[in-house]
Amino acid sequence: PLDMRLDKRLQRTAADIVNKADEKTLADLIYEFGEDRASRRIARFIVRQRRIEPITTTSQLAQIVCSALGRKKSGRWSRIHPATRTFQALRIAVNDELGSLKQLLASAPDLLKKDGYVAIISFHSLEDRLVKFDFKQNASDGTYRILTKKPIVPTRDQVLENRRARSAKLRIAQKQ
Repeated sequence: PLDMRLDKRLQRTAADIVNKADEKTLADLIYEFGEDRASRRIARFIVRQRRIEPITTTSQLAQIVCSALGRKKSGRWSRIHPATRTFQALRIAVNDELGSLKQLLASAPDLLKKDGYVAIISFHSLEDRLVKFDFKQNASDGTYRILTKKPIVPTRDQVLENRRARSAKLRIAQKQ
């Protein structure tokens, strides 16, 4: 099912967004959270398809995105599946992931004792940018000392062992 809620108590699912949001809202969401330059085209294909029948499964949505991008519905892709960015955008929107991260970053300095550490693993550039900016801001205020000038990323062997680790970035700061 096209759900994507990390907490089942949340009301809105990915299917709700895909089937109810207007084309512009969908395109903006895919562009902002999925960083996909083809967002307008993908949104147009989604809206066209949902007029025929509701989009209720992940495989339906993946096929629609592949059609929008002119890619085969099966087979191998260069690095990631063509629908990955669209699914990322929907997951972020459904779970308000960036809002939760902003809340955590804002409260972290008050939660840490002097010399305490904050370590955050991000899995996409939107999260990493927020963490990087927050750490730099707190460092310039004298609240943090950044311990990782560049993010720590998994080794090739770690990625081979756990493919999901390929996009992980770890940043660490210490409260002053």
